[in-house]
Amino acid sequence: SGEEGIRTPGLLNAIQALYQLSYIPAILPHRYTSPRVAVCQPVLDVLVQIEAKDYATGRAHSLRFDGGRIAELTRSTGNPSLWFAPAFFDPQINGCLGHSFSSPETTPDGFAAIDAECRRHGIGSFLPTVITGSHESMVACFRNLTRTLSPMWPGYHLEGPYLSALPGARGAHPAECVRDPNWDEFRRFQDAADGRIRMVTLAPERDGAIAFIAKLAADGVIVAIGHTNATGEQIAAAVDAGARTSTHLGNGCPAVLPRHPNILWEQLAEDRLWCSVIADGHHLPASVLKTILRAKTLDRVLLTCDVGPLAGMPPGPYRDWGNDLEVLPDGKIIVAGTPFLAGSGHFTDAGVNNLLALGLGLKEAIDLASARPRQLFGMPVPKLEVGDAGPWMFFEWVPGGTLRVCQLISVI
Repeated sequence: SGEEGIRTPGLLNAIQALYQLSYIPAILPHRYTSPRVAVCQPVLDVLVQIEAKDYATGRAHSLRFDGGRIAELTRSTGNPSLWFAPAFFDPQINGCLGHSFSSPETTPDGFAAIDAECRRHGIGSFLPTVITGSHESMVACFRNLTRTLSPMWPGYHLEGPYLSALPGARGAHPAECVRDPNWDEFRRFQDAADGRIRMVTLAPERDGAIAFIAKLAADGVIVAIGHTNATGEQIAAAVDAGARTSTHLGNGCPAVLPRHPNILWEQLAEDRLWCSVIADGHHLPASVLKTILRAKTLDRVLLTCDVGPLAGMPPGPYRDWGNDLEVLPDGKIIVAGTPFLAGSGHFTDAGVNNLLALGLGLKEAIDLASARPRQLFGMPVPKLEVGDAGPWMFFEWVPGGTLRVCQLISVI
């Protein structure tokens, strides 16, 4: 047939032969202390050779990985069914499968389960996100994260507690815990996180927010505007002070807005702001998603899934984030009895597939979930060259079809 797949020596042949039928998640230790090759299977530290097409050019290559790095790279004359691309980097993962980064009770096994599920969906790295809670609880969450230190986590995302208190704008964040920015409190968060908080989402209309943004930016923290009902003047002042992006633009805002001005137009028109979007089919209608992409251009948009702790859980009522929540049969997660969403039940690969259905090309859609977030955070984008450590995602796809993640390879 001319189709090629993964070839490995010795005892892995039988395991690798299964990769087209099922995804075999890697088993992770409770604490990651040494580089290992993650090939989404229990056996690590092996040579792996793969025939696949480059997502950017469509050209077929033969790649040999050693310890997760590209050891050999040659053009192939075959017609492999596999494609490869830089693995996704998602700046906002709240948890999944009932495990939450915003609970100080989450165990190392719970963190490992989140990592494995993210890899199953093509996510090679992400920012664990801690949302609004009491001071004591949030400090405990960051300490809990820092005791684990997964290499999949280049840092943490603090979403809250410095958010709007308005219904809709607040989203699923507990009303009793939102508050004004406090630099001493943030320093305690950062100390508990061992300096690993790399992103903060806040509402610039909170008292003291503009000076707070300036301090964050001076410390090298990416500041995002989100869960807000700020005026145009407040948004402009936030950007002047150092805000770089908007968190899940089009969401985390009041359900009813004036025609104009409003927070959506003001952020769309601010050319200095990037933005993230949730393309899960629930958070944004296709028309709004198209408008954001056209206004910001593909150079300033990044895809996030914003999955919540209830992603992957059966439909039904739950209690989390200080709220009564509900998972609907289609995977949508809401604050019970309201139209307000509480994170997403669909991962980054689902968002990429929705972007493809919207008409974006393969490279355009994947770059919004891989290259663009890495560029915002000043992280290297994996390059197709010998010695590169990835992480790399291998997937099946035909034009007009659904992208299906098969495997990740990376140095962990």
